[in-house]
This record gives sequence, structure tokens and C-alpha cells, in this order.
Amino acid sequence: MQPLIRFNRPAAPHDPAPSRMKYRMQRWMLTPGIRLGLRIGVPFCLCFAIGSAFLADQQRRDALNLFIAQMRASIQERPEFMVGLMAIDGADSNLSEDIREAVGLDFPISSFELNLEDIRQTIVGLDPVKAASVRIRPGGILQVDVVERQPAVIWRNRSGLAMLDETGTHVGSLLGRAERPELPVIAGEGADTEVPEALALISTARPLAGRVRGLVRIGQRRWDLVLDRGQRILLPPEAPVRALERVLALNEVQSLLDRDVAVVDMRLKARPTIRMSQAAVEDWWKARKTNGYGQ
Repeated sequence: MQPLIRFNRPAAPHDPAPSRMKYRMQRWMLTPGIRLGLRIGVPFCLCFAIGSAFLADQQRRDALNLFIAQMRASIQERPEFMVGLMAIDGADSNLSEDIREAVGLDFPISSFELNLEDIRQTIVGLDPVKAASVRIRPGGILQVDVVERQPAVIWRNRSGLAMLDETGTHVGSLLGRAERPELPVIAGEGADTEVPEALALISTARPLAGRVRGLVRIGQRRWDLVLDRGQRILLPPEAPVRALERVLALNEVQSLLDRDVAVVDMRLKARPTIRMSQAAVEDWWKARKTNGYGQ
């Protein structure tokens, strides 16, 4: 009997490929969103949870707020950040006091607590101020540069006397005309809205020198030029400067305004009218009666 011969079956080779579940897990971990979540999201959630647990206690929150306030104050109140005074250039003493009162700052103050644009807007809101700039100079100085409005006319209205600039913007008030005798006077409702035209008329009337007493706005549509001796030149709503130039030309040739004329009416361009004074009319009637024309 022959002995049995056993042949050993060769072992199967090792398969290096991962299992299907492990493969899917590896592919899932390589997804950009998952990688971002593990790198940023998980640490953030962990820090958020720790912070929420820490801040859940009121005493811890108060202590943290106090620490932040102290740190902030220690930085803001350093000497190099402190503003100790305000310097104002371009304004007179009265306007400077008005600016300091309007701004209302208590020095010294940290530059971090100053809103320069709000301060500038407050200053520009004052009537006499045309423009302003605000900056912090080295040395802790709040520098304010002001451009004042220059009064061009005095407007007489129901509230009193007001100074206006060349655009009609209010500059200030006056107690009496004698305070600014060099400024021309305008009057009447709506005169403040037509200051440029009034200035053009006053400039045209320069040949009349010191005889001009002012301009009166009539019906919010036209001007009367008031002269001394009670004389008036009634100007039309359209092209009043040209009408005044015609009167001045006639006065230069015939000395019209040196006579007993009360009113020169230029409202109708085609038919200018002259009204004599009451004394001249009476003299004329007397002369007429003397010559026998009145009978």
C-alpha cells in the first residue's frame, strides 16, 4: 500500500486594498467641506462651548468687562493721546466764545472720544461760520480753523435788524443801525432771498454817493430805491438794474433827482413817470393861479 502524499495548497496573496467601509470613510475625510470643518469648525465650536460656560456666570462677566474697560482706559488716557485745549483761528472773540459753548468739551479729553466730523458740523451750524476745519495738532491741541461770513447788508424786518452775507445767509443781529453804518440797508418781506440783486442795485447806485438810504422789497417781487429828501425810484420786477441805469443817465444829463421830484416810476418800461413833491405841486398851483390859468 502506497503512502498518501499530501500537497500543501499555496496561501492566498494578501490584498492591500481597504475594506469598502474604510475606503468610503477615507474618501469622506478627503472632502473639502469636511476637512474645513475639522480644521476650523471643531476648534471654533470647542472654544465657543468653553467661552459660553465661562461667561455663564455673572461675576465672571462683570470681571471681564471691568478688565476690558481698564485696559481700554489705560491706552486711551496715555499722555500722547490726551487733548488739553482748543485753539481757534479765523474768528473774533465773540464767535470764539460761541464756538466753545456750542462744542461743549471738557478738557483734558482723550482723542479717542472726539468725533472731529461731528465737531465740525456743530461749528458750521453757527450762523456766522461759512466754513470750518477741525484737526488735532501735536501737543494735544484741538485746532479749529474758521472762515467767517462777512456781512454785506442789513435787513430790517419785523424781528429787528439782521446782518446778511452776499448770499442772504444770516450772520448776526444788531441792536441799532449805528453799529454798522457802512452796510447798506434792505427792508421788506422776502428781501433776504434777493440779496445778490440788491447788492447789484446798490453797486449801480454809487453815483448817488451818500443819498441812498436803502432798498425796500415791494410785494416780494420788485424793489424801491429810497433816497434822502423822501425821494423814491420805483423799479420794475424784470431788469431793475437796467431801469436804474436809465434813471442815473437822465439824472446826469438833466439833474433830475436834484429837483423837487418825489417819485420816479420806472415800472412801465415804455412810459416812465415822474411825480413831483407836495411842495412843488403847491408852488405850481400858486404860479398857475398867479398867471390866471386857475380861473
